Amino acid sequence: MMDHAHDLACVRAATDRLLSAVAELDNASLAEPSRLPGWSRGHVLAHLARNADALVNVLQGRPMYTSAEARDADIERDAARSLEVQIADVRESAARFQTAGEAPADWSRTVELRNGITDSASRVPFRRWAEVELHHVDLGIGYELEDLPAEFLEREAAFLVQRFAGHPDIPATRVTDGTRAWTTGREAGSPGITVTGRPADVVGWLAGRRDGVALEVHGGKLPKLPPL
Repeated sequence: MMDHAHDLACVRAATDRLLSAVAELDNASLAEPSRLPGWSRGHVLAHLARNADALVNVLQGRPMYTSAEARDADIERDAARSLEVQIADVRESAARFQTAGEAPADWSRTVELRNGITDSASRVPFRRWAEVELHHVDLGIGYELEDLPAEFLEREAAFLVQRFAGHPDIPATRVTDGTRAWTTGREAGSPGITVTGRPADVVGWLAGRRDGVALEVHGGKLPKLPPL
């Protein structure tokens, strides 16, 4: 089982970093585009707040979102708010998530996320950690993949290659950051393709944040990954 208490502490630290950085912005900069197509920085912050509440729902046995349409509508509704309101919402929703995560619970139980995906409750704090770290990068305000904690990069790489494991549209692939190695894609006796790169570049490619041009590829072309 994952160490949910450790991951909750990592979520708290990541949230503090994000809030400190966002506090240096102004209302005009929130309306500027983020690195996510079609989303302003305000959209990213609105999503982070609503995702925290959605994961509270997951931990407490409710549907993560009422519907995909409701999720999208909530983000659109909240995206244009002022910096002060956005910061307060991210902080307060994060506190609600921490409270839910600190409540006594069976962390070995299975919970349901979006689109019927299930996972161990113990992994929910890590999933939130990934949301905060990657979306901090998506804001485009000076926090880059290279700034992510080394522990996070290693665990996120392992999580994402596991997510793509067995995918019929991805050839059998060995992924390595030079220290650790994982296999993903279609099952095969031995992976035909090897992808090598720095931890930040590996996670950037796996998470759809970089095109993989900085990676070394042997045995074929760089696999095209489906959106997360």
